[in-house]
Amino acid sequence: MNENDQNAPSSSPRPPRQARKGLTSTGARKAASKSTRSRSREFALQALYQYILSGNSATEIDLFTRDLAGFHKADAAHYDALLHGCIESAEQLNAQIVPHLDRKMDEISPIEHACMWIGVYEFQHCLDVPWRVVINESIELAKEFGGTDGYKYVNAVLNALAPSLRAVEVAADRNNAA
Repeated sequence: MNENDQNAPSSSPRPPRQARKGLTSTGARKAASKSTRSRSREFALQALYQYILSGNSATEIDLFTRDLAGFHKADAAHYDALLHGCIESAEQLNAQIVPHLDRKMDEISPIEHACMWIGVYEFQHCLDVPWRVVINESIELAKEFGGTDGYKYVNAVLNALAPSLRAVEVAADRNNAA
């Protein structure tokens, strides 16, 4: 290539693709840019997935999950709350979710199911987490671990539940947006 070729316009009609910092090729956040709470949700999701598929005890699953690489970077207290809280209140969480489904719960992917459990649990018990963050974190989990469009389903169900589970917060946000 001679020096004139370097300054010649590119034959491509598009500018070169820019790398998106902090995101993988699927749009999920890279591990280095995740908070300890986000990591705790990931480990809780993996544990809940195992629970949904195997029915093993929460204690067995908890011991296994704590041995996974990277667990030390997670918020262990939030992980504990999510794992044990979701398992203990599984029936109640499902009762909240089912009216917003367009199919039977057993036809929902275990990943989407666990993402919805985490979202509903956080709506009810983690009031320090804004409702929009609850939804976004659940969507991110579904994007990273679930099927191609599973995150859209999780988003739809949690958006339908938010006004009843976080009524004051959702109403305040909507009034501020208007």
